[in-house]
Amino acid sequence: MQESKRVGDVWARPGMMVTFRAELMPGRDRDERTFRVKELLASGRVSLQGVDGEHAEKEFERIQFDRRS
Repeated sequence: MQESKRVGDVWARPGMMVTFRAELMPGRDRDERTFRVKELLASGRVSLQGVDGEHAEKEFERIQFDRRS
């Protein structure tokens, strides 16, 4: 079941770290697939520091805010 999104909800913010799904970057460790969000675009896509192009939420692993180190 998909959660409904409220107005103003965004999946990423500038400065936060996001990790590409492993199947999009096979053979790379998690650290090599993790990048910082440079900008959230009006389309809902993001631009990243150190990576060309625009990227959609579905390209990344789900963000777990309660993840413990």
